[in-house]
Amino acid sequence: MGEAKRRKAIGLPPKQNNNKTKLDESPRLFKWLPLTINQRDSLIQLSIKASWFGIGGLVILWIVVRFIGPAAGWWTLADSL
Repeated sequence: MGEAKRRKAIGLPPKQNNNKTKLDESPRLFKWLPLTINQRDSLIQLSIKASWFGIGGLVILWIVVRFIGPAAGWWTLADSL
């Protein structure tokens, strides 16, 4: 017997589906802009993480260009004579 039939047989109401996604009920930044305060905070956190990844990538690129490339003989630096 299925769950719905069992609940109906013993007189219980249908089971409520609580798996729905919760809507963001925080206030909007501007009435005309569909961006809420929680979404703004999430965007700020995402941009902070992305900037740290960018800084890390820039450091790795600098190390490759300055040290690894010349040591491997891929190129020579312009300031070394």
